[in-house]
Amino acid sequence: MVRRCFYSFHYIPDSVRASQVRQIGTVEGNPPARDNDWETIVGGGDTAIKKWIADQMYGKSCTIVLVGSNTANRKWINYEIVKSWDEGMGVVGIHINGLKNFAGETSAKGNNPFDYIKLGSTGKMLSSIAKCYSPAGTDSKERYAWISTHLANAVEEAIRIRKAN
Repeated sequence: MVRRCFYSFHYIPDSVRASQVRQIGTVEGNPPARDNDWETIVGGGDTAIKKWIADQMYGKSCTIVLVGSNTANRKWINYEIVKSWDEGMGVVGIHINGLKNFAGETSAKGNNPFDYIKLGSTGKMLSSIAKCYSPAGTDSKERYAWISTHLANAVEEAIRIRKAN
């Protein structure tokens, strides 16, 4: 069964890397917002952004956070992670720093975004429960192959983890 997932990522530096993962096809994702659409959404302020996120998350069972060098602790990434968890969705992170952009460049590995999310009043960090994977491989092709092979299983595991917590 192909899962319907929401993708969370830092748009400007990581959209090309995120697009590579989204095209793998082992999970069904939300369609990306075109630049013009995103400018309209952002122009509507926080309320419009929250509505867009809610609409994109509707009917999804997991959020896949595609982690680039500056993804962790961004306002809207944090919001998407918390909203996903609070709504009972699985949450999983995949580092995409090893994938190339259009210029053929990779980026530095970013921090685990789950290290910045506290679980309610427990004081526990989400990173103590949710997994954030660093794909194996020495180059972009090997890391892409790892993601392609393991993404669907990571999503299923994230859903199981959420149901247990």
